[in-house]
Amino acid sequence: MNDKLPRWVDLALIPLINLILAFLVAGLVVVFIGEDPIQAVRLLLVGSLGSSYGIGFTLYYATTFVFTGLAVAIAFHAGLFNIGGEGQAALGGIGATLVCLAFDWPHWTLALPFAILGACLFGAAWAFIPGYLQAKRGSHIVITTIMFNFIGAALVVYLLVNVLKVPGSMAPETRNFAEGTHLPFMHEILGVFGVTISKTPLNLSAFLALIGAFLTWLLIWRSRLGYEMRALGFSEPAAVYAGIDPVRITIIAMVLSGAMAGMMALNVVMGFQHRLVLDYVGGAGFVGIAVALMGRNHPVGVVIAAILFGILYQGGAELAFDMPNISREMIVVIQALVILFTGALENLVRFPMEKLFVKSGTRTG
Repeated sequence: MNDKLPRWVDLALIPLINLILAFLVAGLVVVFIGEDPIQAVRLLLVGSLGSSYGIGFTLYYATTFVFTGLAVAIAFHAGLFNIGGEGQAALGGIGATLVCLAFDWPHWTLALPFAILGACLFGAAWAFIPGYLQAKRGSHIVITTIMFNFIGAALVVYLLVNVLKVPGSMAPETRNFAEGTHLPFMHEILGVFGVTISKTPLNLSAFLALIGAFLTWLLIWRSRLGYEMRALGFSEPAAVYAGIDPVRITIIAMVLSGAMAGMMALNVVMGFQHRLVLDYVGGAGFVGIAVALMGRNHPVGVVIAAILFGILYQGGAELAFDMPNISREMIVVIQALVILFTGALENLVRFPMEKLFVKSGTRTG
């Protein structure tokens, strides 16, 4: 938080201006390739928010990004830049899968608590090692989490090809889970109340993501552990002077971050695919970094930013279909611009805002 700026400027106005700048630059790119940027924006919004089908897919993607964004935010408050969400989510998928394959579960209400435990334990275990190395050996958390992303991906490939694959099958994926492990889809939940919407992958995990955001808020701002994490993130010497053990807090923060990243497996593995497939994470761990940055590492901001990236994912797919000159790679460029302006170029807006409000404060004082 910046003391020079009002809270609403730091949390809302600056991200909004950064987002507008990102889309303006993206619009120039669209013009450069010979397409109408206004039409492109219309197709993007209609494809993502113009129907219950589009909204369902948008919120499905957003659910995944909420989990990975919260994972980054939890570690960030302790002064740790955890970019290993991709690997931690992949291992979380293994944990949830082992639970789902262990028994012929009669109902999802029985399987879900154990799947949550499995996903959290595996994700937390994969984050524990970089956290331990940072706390005890001084290994930089960015380097170790990058390495563990690749190690985790290789481990998942090995397990899918040599251990979990269906015998006689060439596809690197597990068998389908028992029906009792399938989380209910949102169209099924709303159908009970007489509300009819299109069939989409949106499932019960969306509520779990919101609960996760609320619990993250309680952890960071309403608990002693959260206070210790934030104190360490602000100043390690001051935290040590106050009696806070940086080794313990570093490891705990990384474990909690990894557990949250592992939770995304519930949305994809149990809620939609109903089996574990190769590369099921699909880059969501890296998108979580942008979501956390744009959401200022606050749970509410993370949820809003996750919805924005869900719009880009779903609307981008429709845009690439309706505008041949705009490929899927073009959508990645737009996402990269959002990340660039909300992350690396944030001070492009922040510094002028600070000057403006400092001068304004001086005049009014």
